[in-house]
Amino acid sequence: MTYPDTYYRRTLAETAARPKLQGRVDCDTVIIGAGLAGLTTALELARGGQKVVLLEEHAVGYGASGRNGGFVSPGFATGSDQIAARAGKAAAMEIHRLSIEGMEYVRGTVEALKVESAGLIPGIMSVLRYSDGASLKAYADSLSTTYQYQLQYLETDEVRSVLKSERYFQGLRDGRAFHIHPLNYARAIAAEIERLGGKIYEGSAATSCSLAQPEKQVKTASGEVRARNVVFTTGGYTGGLLPQLKRAFLPIATYVMVSEEAPDLIRQAITTTDAIGDNRRAGDYYRVVDGGRRLLWGGRITTRAASTDALVRELRREMTGTYPQLKGLKTELAWSGLMSYARHLMPQIGPIQPGVWSCTAFGGHGLNTTAIGGKVVAEGILGASDRYKVFKPFGLAWAGGYAGLAVAQLTYWKLQAQDWWRERAA
Repeated sequence: MTYPDTYYRRTLAETAARPKLQGRVDCDTVIIGAGLAGLTTALELARGGQKVVLLEEHAVGYGASGRNGGFVSPGFATGSDQIAARAGKAAAMEIHRLSIEGMEYVRGTVEALKVESAGLIPGIMSVLRYSDGASLKAYADSLSTTYQYQLQYLETDEVRSVLKSERYFQGLRDGRAFHIHPLNYARAIAAEIERLGGKIYEGSAATSCSLAQPEKQVKTASGEVRARNVVFTTGGYTGGLLPQLKRAFLPIATYVMVSEEAPDLIRQAITTTDAIGDNRRAGDYYRVVDGGRRLLWGGRITTRAASTDALVRELRREMTGTYPQLKGLKTELAWSGLMSYARHLMPQIGPIQPGVWSCTAFGGHGLNTTAIGGKVVAEGILGASDRYKVFKPFGLAWAGGYAGLAVAQLTYWKLQAQDWWRERAA
C-alpha cells in the first residue's frame, strides 16, 4: 500500500493492503480507478447483484479522493446559469437535486456502514470577503423556494463572532452539509464492496484494453479482466489508455497544508467546527481537525508542476492575511494532488460506447458529485434508471491540450485579480 504523506494517511483507521491482479478474472463490470467515483459505482453494482472488479494503480483513494478538503455539500464548480445555458433550466434543476442527493448518499453511507473513522462533522459556512448581504439573502431565498433547501443567513457580527477576522462580512451556513475524513470513508466503502463479493486489486494499473466486442478485455502487467462493462473513473490521474477520455480533461493541481498541534492558538482565530470556504472564485477552504488541535487549510491551483513549498508559502500568506493572530502557527505537513477539470467545468458521466462508461472530471465539485456520479452510472448499467442522461450535454469535449492548460492558468490569474479588485472596491 502506497500513499503520499498526507494528514489523512497519517490518521488512517486501517492499513490493510490488497493484492495485485494475477492471471485472468471474469466479472460483470470492471472499474478502472478506486477513487470515490469508482468505489461508489462498484458498491452500487455489488448491491445490485453484479460481480465487480476494481483495478487501482496505487491504493484505494490514492488520488484526489483521499487527499482533498473533505467537504460534502451540494452544487458544482460552475454556476447554475451556466449549467442551464447548456442543458436547459429543467435539466439544471434536476442536476442540482442530484447534487443534494449525492450529499445525502455520503451521509447515509457513513451511517449505514458505521464509519466512525470518517469523523463526520455537520456544518459548512460560506463567507463573503466584501459586504453584500442582499445577494446572499436572495440566493438563500432562491434555494428555499426552488429546492426547499434551507440555509442560515449570518450577519457580519455573527460571522466574526466565530471567525475572528476583519476580512469577512456576511455568510451562509449549511447545516445539512458536513465534512469528513475522505480516505477513511473511501477505505470503508472498499471493505463493504469486498464483503459483498467484489474484488479490488491494488498496484494493478490497466495497461491496455480491448473494448470493441461485447466481452471487454482489460490487461494489467500480470493479469487480465474480462467483463461486459468497463467504467473509467481515473480522474486527474487518467493516462492514455482511452485517448478520447485523456484529451477531454485538464489535470489541475491543488494544495493543502496542516498545522502543528496548537489548539489554544487556533481558538484565537476560529471557534467553530464548521468547514469554511470564502466566496472568491479562487478562494481558500479550511477546517479545524483533530478535535480543534490542528488547522487544515487548502487552496491555490496550478496547471503545471509547482513547488509545494512555494505554494505553501502562498497559502500561509493567505492564512495570516486573514488571521494575523495565526502568524506563529507552524505548518507541519503539506501536499498536493491532481484533479480533473473538463472544459465545460462539469463532470463527465455516462456511456462512451456500448458497455463503456466514464465517471470522471470531478475537480472542484466536492464529494457529493463523485457519489451521485457513481450511483447513476451503476443504475444505468443495472437498467434501474437512465438518470445519467441528464449529464449528456457535458460530454467528452476536447479540453484544448497544452493550450487549454495555458488558458486555464490565465483564467485563474484573471479570477484572482478580479477577486482582489472586488474586495478593495467594496
